[in-house]
Amino acid sequence: MKLPVVISFDWDQANIDKNWEKHQVHYKEAEEVFFNRPIVTLKDKKHSVKEKRLIALGITNQKRQLYIVFTIRNQKIRIISARSQSKKERKYYAKENN
Repeated sequence: MKLPVVISFDWDQANIDKNWEKHQVHYKEAEEVFFNRPIVTLKDKKHSVKEKRLIALGITNQKRQLYIVFTIRNQKIRIISARSQSKKERKYYAKENN
């Protein structure tokens, strides 16, 4: 999956609040994943009913491994959900980057 060349973000306040309250992920921390490498992007077929959703597996500046659900609207990344990767997701992320 190719991400926009100039990465900018479009946030919904409800998603900012939800990600912090549920998963203790600050929106700025979630954004870091898109600037750090390696990053793995996948199609989220299960949740792509109304609009195309994608998944990003990546790391923050503090090396926290995050699982992010997002969409791209008007060349901007709109993060819907961000949380720590599960054990299974960490294994997949490691496998994809070896």
